[in-house]
Amino acid sequence: MAADLRYRRVLLKLSGEALMGSREGGLDPEFVARIADEIQSVHALGVEICLVIGGGNIFRGVSGASAGMERASADYMGMLATVINSLAVQNALEQCGVATRVQSAISMQAVCEPYIRRRALRHLEKKRLVIFAAGTGNPFFTTDTAAALRASEMGCDALLKATKVDGVYDADPERVPNAKRFERLDYREVLARDLQVMDASAISLARENRIPILVFSIFEGGGFVRLVHGEGRYTIIDGEG
Repeated sequence: MAADLRYRRVLLKLSGEALMGSREGGLDPEFVARIADEIQSVHALGVEICLVIGGGNIFRGVSGASAGMERASADYMGMLATVINSLAVQNALEQCGVATRVQSAISMQAVCEPYIRRRALRHLEKKRLVIFAAGTGNPFFTTDTAAALRASEMGCDALLKATKVDGVYDADPERVPNAKRFERLDYREVLARDLQVMDASAISLARENRIPILVFSIFEGGGFVRLVHGEGRYTIIDGEG
């Protein structure tokens, strides 16, 4: 394993929207393949990688609830959407030569493994990549919270939040040209300023378990590789802001 790696076991949180590429919904196979290639480059360095993928490109529980659906049912539909995305990314990663396992918090053994913490840890030890699907398996919890939970359970060095922008800003940089970008933030500051990086339960869980959150752009080629070396452009959220 490369001696200059800053992070050796990480959880990468991808939004479902990231898999759309330039499309308005669904999956863009070319962009999924590009993300898989980025992940493979980091995996080749010896970094142990877990993934949590959202489902917003297919179905978002909160949106379904706001349209009149019962919230728990809508959230379960969103969890199933994350399984579809996880299987798509697994396929792309295996085409890159990365041994990958999908573990679902909702049992569906015909397509993936059930989530078992000790088995997931063993996969990581064997240099397999693990994708955690179906969120926490419970309604009313986001995939951000699932990411913080799994990162805690796996003993990850960092939680990496892949977004469309290169860090955390005080306003949407796509709408506000002079939005301020932060290099470093404290967990408390993120919560106090309601910066919308991740939901409050995810931030609190990361804080409690002292897991730094790094926000970076997945659309910048090579950004993931630079990140695990502690380089490139990103915002770090920890207890030292």
